[in-house]
Amino acid sequence: MAEHNHKLVLGGVSLTKTRLNRQGGPVMDEVRDELEQVIVSTGYLENAPFEWIGLIFYYGLKNDDVPGYQRINKKYGDLPVTIELDVRELRHADREDLKRIYTLATLKTLIHVGEKY
Repeated sequence: MAEHNHKLVLGGVSLTKTRLNRQGGPVMDEVRDELEQVIVSTGYLENAPFEWIGLIFYYGLKNDDVPGYQRINKKYGDLPVTIELDVRELRHADREDLKRIYTLATLKTLIHVGEKY
């Protein structure tokens, strides 16, 4: 795994054969940068048993409200979490809608993680 200085890493995995929106990657990076600043400035991770959060969006057929958790990775210091997004809503979304969808899903996940840890 490559070294990085991020406290929040976003990625995506398709659960369907649907083509994804080309703007998804750049918008995801923008959301990460904005929310990572909040994570750092608020001390969100100060007492957490992990150093950073790796959020993977599952591009499926429903929108989850509750993220899935994996064990904290002791080697890399991350908490891997997942949340499913409805790919039908993402496929033809414009940049503004994509940003809203990714931001909302990331915030839901961060709130859930904060309550759990």
